[in-house]
Amino acid sequence: MIKRICHFISEYMGVIVLLTAVAALVFPSFFNIVSPKSINYLLGLVMFGMGLTLNARDFEVVFSRPKDVIIGCLAQFLIMPALAWLLARAFMLDDALALGVVLVGCCPGGTASNVITYLSKGDLALSVGMTSVSTLLAPLLTPVLTWLLAGKDVNVDVVNMFMSILWVIIMPIALGLIIKRLMPKITAQAVDFLPAFSSIAIAFIVAIVISANASKLLTGGHLVIAVVVLHNICGLSLGYLVSLLAGMPMAKRKALAIEVGMQNSGLASSLAATHFAMYPMATIPGAIFSVWHNISGAIMARIFARK
Repeated sequence: MIKRICHFISEYMGVIVLLTAVAALVFPSFFNIVSPKSINYLLGLVMFGMGLTLNARDFEVVFSRPKDVIIGCLAQFLIMPALAWLLARAFMLDDALALGVVLVGCCPGGTASNVITYLSKGDLALSVGMTSVSTLLAPLLTPVLTWLLAGKDVNVDVVNMFMSILWVIIMPIALGLIIKRLMPKITAQAVDFLPAFSSIAIAFIVAIVISANASKLLTGGHLVIAVVVLHNICGLSLGYLVSLLAGMPMAKRKALAIEVGMQNSGLASSLAATHFAMYPMATIPGAIFSVWHNISGAIMARIFARK
């Protein structure tokens, strides 16, 4: 029964995150009791769970098919940051929202992309390999790209962002890998419950961010929602186009499109809350992206699964 419940939660993650976001928007006081600082801990737990699921075979694709991973990671860290900057300029977003959109674009692929790739009958090994490599590159590339694209408008502390990503992303993953190595039997039993746990944690992150900015979202949130939706759709489309131009088969195209279009938006909200507290609205694009990319991912999975 517990496994069935966990399967239901992970399968309908998009719906659950959306309902949580709506609840946070309508009843913000209920979620305001949780401090925004807890975002880092929740994201750390998600990354710890990711570490528990990884093994050496997940990195074999990096060495057996380096070309695919290199193309994917280049697309990830070129397309999404560039799209973020262009959309922020095209829609003339204020500094806080523009920063939030750029942060989303500069983050690595999200763990939900692996689930969506699996449901799409895509190349799961490539998806996991890309998520792992882009996550390992994030401590360096995410702060540097954010500084390059948003440094003229806001003060970006590259070193502190680097350390923050190490502590919130890399260290929990490393701890998960160690625990899996030391206690393989217990870890194997826990793996079935991790997707559901991660879904709940992400839903809480979204709720915390949206409840803290509910009034501003209700009065002027339509523009940033449009930007976030366009960012995701363009990322999915351009990711697919890159894989098509590279001559990849359908399974790889699915994986690369999903991996490029789906970001670790929880990290974007975490970085915004930690390093840009003077711009509270900078957390909003990451929260909206967390809601939307799970919805678009579920739609993409149904479309791709037929191909």
